[in-house]
Amino acid sequence: MDPIRNATKARLEAGEVAIGVGLRQARTVDIGKAMKTCGYDWLFIDMEHGSMSVDVAAQMSVAAQDAGITPIVRVPGFQHFHATRVLDAGAQGIVVPHVDTPQVAAQMVSNCRYPPVGHRSVTGALPQVDFRSHALGEMTAALNDTTLLVLMIETPEALENVEAIAATDGVDVLLVGSNDLCMEMGIPGQLDHPDVVTALERVIAACKTHGKHAGLGGVYTPALMERYIRMGMRFVLAGSDLSFMMNAASERASFVRNLDL
Repeated sequence: MDPIRNATKARLEAGEVAIGVGLRQARTVDIGKAMKTCGYDWLFIDMEHGSMSVDVAAQMSVAAQDAGITPIVRVPGFQHFHATRVLDAGAQGIVVPHVDTPQVAAQMVSNCRYPPVGHRSVTGALPQVDFRSHALGEMTAALNDTTLLVLMIETPEALENVEAIAATDGVDVLLVGSNDLCMEMGIPGQLDHPDVVTALERVIAACKTHGKHAGLGGVYTPALMERYIRMGMRFVLAGSDLSFMMNAASERASFVRNLDL
């Protein structure tokens, strides 16, 4: 079978920064091609905080594959069907929020990986292989290898368990949800707080020890993003559709409103 291409995983394995954009308002399949043109590597299709359906997420995922940008879906919970339905429909990665223990990490590996790694159920031909039929063992092994499993570290409990979570076979990325982490630590919005820096250092170190990739979400001030990327963050959520639209629209409205006529 032809190789399955996951551009984001390839970037991470090469030691490069993979840049993502969060999608909550976008609902049309052209968003993948647009964000690819803007220079992004992956889509963060948000089904935890967004209201889009599985059907919409699936259509966006299939179109993103053809555009050469990786569709990654944040699921709303730990039940297996949240992840497997979007994987079967075209997603090339899953983000799981609020992973606090290695037991939950292992369960998500079981949900998202085919045997012998996990226990994901097999269905018919998939978008990731252009709906072609292949030898089952070959296809499932290729999908296991090219599907990204991203676990979010968002609480002090998760930080305490970060070594064990990072050591879980089948996990690719530990993504720090910086805003939720700050809330849980009692320092809301203080993304440059020394305790946050220590937390990020701890996640980065655990990832390096266990061959995983460290991810950063919720930090969008350029100087602070640069600082944390230089520390070792590689899977970087760089902004969202709503924030980009609001910032650009506000800037243009302000310009026109303040013309000296």
